[in-house]
Amino acid sequence: MTLTPQWLDELRSRITLSTLIGRTVKITRAGREYKACCPFHNEKTPSFTINDEKGFYHCFGCGAHGDAIRWMTDQRGLSFMDAVKELAGEAGMDVPAPDPRAAKKAEAQASLRDVTQAAAEWFVQQLDSANGAPARDYLAKRGISEATRRAFGFGLAPGSRTALKEALKKFPTAMLVEAGMLISVDDKEPYDRFRGRLMIPIRDARGRVIAFGGRILGDGEPKYLNSPDTPLFDKGRTLFNIDKASPASRQTNRIIVVEGYMDVIALAEAGIADAVAPLGTALTENQLGMLWRMVPVPVLCFDGDAAGQKAAMRAATRALPLLRPGFSLAFATLPAGQDPDDLVRAKGAEGFAAILEEAQPLVERLWAHEVAAAPLTTPEERAALKTRLLAHADAIQDPDVRHHYREAFRERLDALFARARPERGPRVPWAPSGHQRGGGRRFLPDPRLQPPGAETRSIGEAGIAAPYIAALIGGLLRYPEALARHEEELSRLTIGNPADAELLAAMLDNAIAQEGLDCEGLLAILEPMKVYNRATTLLRADGMHFSFTRRLEDGEGADAARETALRDLDEYIGVLVTQPEIRARLAEATADYMRTMDDEGHARQQKLRAMDEDLTRRLAALTENSQR
Repeated sequence: MTLTPQWLDELRSRITLSTLIGRTVKITRAGREYKACCPFHNEKTPSFTINDEKGFYHCFGCGAHGDAIRWMTDQRGLSFMDAVKELAGEAGMDVPAPDPRAAKKAEAQASLRDVTQAAAEWFVQQLDSANGAPARDYLAKRGISEATRRAFGFGLAPGSRTALKEALKKFPTAMLVEAGMLISVDDKEPYDRFRGRLMIPIRDARGRVIAFGGRILGDGEPKYLNSPDTPLFDKGRTLFNIDKASPASRQTNRIIVVEGYMDVIALAEAGIADAVAPLGTALTENQLGMLWRMVPVPVLCFDGDAAGQKAAMRAATRALPLLRPGFSLAFATLPAGQDPDDLVRAKGAEGFAAILEEAQPLVERLWAHEVAAAPLTTPEERAALKTRLLAHADAIQDPDVRHHYREAFRERLDALFARARPERGPRVPWAPSGHQRGGGRRFLPDPRLQPPGAETRSIGEAGIAAPYIAALIGGLLRYPEALARHEEELSRLTIGNPADAELLAAMLDNAIAQEGLDCEGLLAILEPMKVYNRATTLLRADGMHFSFTRRLEDGEGADAARETALRDLDEYIGVLVTQPEIRARLAEATADYMRTMDDEGHARQQKLRAMDEDLTRRLAALTENSQR
């Protein structure tokens, strides 16, 4: 795909910015411009201006500034490419297809969206009909207003096995099956998946219907039924209400995660719009990533019963390996036997807000869970508690965050058990050859062993050396396909230069959503952003002389050179991600060994030293490969 600057300029010129913003913000004419109270921060006097001639908005209060595409990404929460596609649809422009296969896939998905949209409209008609009276009565008893029902697109699936199939007969049966609307079993005639259920559309971040949830009306199992995974719908990558909650979270600076979509709807009825829910599964890594793109610390608010608390702990343990500086979770616990619907009915939005105010940080939730998990009366039980807590800390991949969790747990253990430390006499740092201390054999220090220096201690904090990061980003700019393959590893890197960190984040956000994106296409996407100049600088630089930072020349051998560059880039990423963690562990092991001088500590320290040296050799080999 090639989104040239000229194409993007044409797109912006076809969009009337005041009309776009005026759909969600009350604007007033002020000469040749428009004014409004800024949607990005709370204010009473308008300081937000829109200039259609120049095609940008600006807030003199908080500094928010951008064009139509920036509005869609910052206010609507869309990715760059989703924003471009939506605006292009309004402007009557065709977005260049990335390649024939991707274009065919996009066309198939668009056709399936026609199916789900038609189904949603038909379900609404059924709910509005005379046959929908019992379902409407049920909603009224649940306290769901007409406005909320319309906003969420509630519908009704009749009890018939063929009603939807007949209503959507303009679509091929195979397409209805692929969209999850019909069930096909062996040689039997396909039949309606949803029958006798209150239907709730599930939408993507752009507000398009991609699937459904159905609640049984009357007796029957399962109580809730979701669409199966389809080319449009992956339940592990979708959050219910993401289309409404994402822009709402920009006003509240929070996002709330509840257990189910009826909880989300009950909160919306109470005026709380920034809530989402997973779809019948525990929170996945992808869903956590979606939440962290909205706010640094989402609040998980699960039921106070045993099942709800188990769900909270599953989310906590799933999040641990993904934690990084500044990004975590908080946990708000509802009273036992109550869900969000019960609480807001009894105490309103204020009562729910009070529960959120008492939310626990992740470290506190883990501590409270493990302390309550078993008795703590014997030394063995106390040791087991320590083992469980440190196992949680060791699951964290970021070395700096892991270190602080270990320290936090140790401090809490000391306070809980009120352990008194006896006074120690002066400690001899090194034992002479053949001497023993404490009754056991001790290793003499390795001649190379020195107290951990400032450079080693600060690896997790300062990040990777700038030349290595420059080479990494330069390689990724040349070979954007590596971004999708290494999304998780790259997101774990600690980058000291904020400009480089921002550039890599922008590359990850935009390239992963685009299949078949090449260097030129990635640069076109980055061009409107402030990171563009840094990207072009790194693309020209080749200070480290790796195979993946060199410009490939067309001709014989180009394909083989490209394969080598991609292979070297994959290995380089592995080294950059692994070595800082190994060095942080080595610093910790060295400090522990210097304190204890025991066999086990020495072995651990030597093993980590060997791993670090091996990684250094691999890094050097990559440079040598590029010079052959």
